[in-house]
Amino acid sequence: MARSTKTTAEWWSETKVDPDRLHEWLIKQYRGEVTAARRIEQVAAQYAPDSAKAVLQVIADQERRHASWVLDLLKARGLEPSIEGAEDRYWAATLPSIESFETAAAVGAHAEAMRLKRIQEIVSDEAAPGDIRRVFKKILKDELFHERAFRRLAGAEALANVAPSHQRGLELLGLTA
Repeated sequence: MARSTKTTAEWWSETKVDPDRLHEWLIKQYRGEVTAARRIEQVAAQYAPDSAKAVLQVIADQERRHASWVLDLLKARGLEPSIEGAEDRYWAATLPSIESFETAAAVGAHAEAMRLKRIQEIVSDEAAPGDIRRVFKKILKDELFHERAFRRLAGAEALANVAPSHQRGLELLGLTA
């Protein structure tokens, strides 16, 4: 059976009103931030030219800071997450398309663009829970930088080459874009 797909706005309108779903999503965000930092450092070690390593380290450090902010948010809501069970559907579809530093950066650019849509939806929603909105407003600035940096490091050809795997990852998450 095919998974029904939703726009970002549809996803958020359903998620924000369901406390269990909202908390599950926040836990996934925490896990995603922690694993993103690791994944970026792995890409830097395996593929990155020296000229790109400093920017990748900045991004990895910012992802760790985001994880800390989301963890504080979760603890304030009485939740104690672990990184066990981190989301792999999207990454299972996209990581195999990495063949070079440029394609690794392209996977990162597409993932950050997807994430930005969600963050922008939350931040622009005045009916969003205030604590969540405040944290994601802080995260937004860095994520804008991450998407631009990865897109620049990737180049147009690599972005186009990994776009089909990104699209498949979106489908696995049940998103249209």
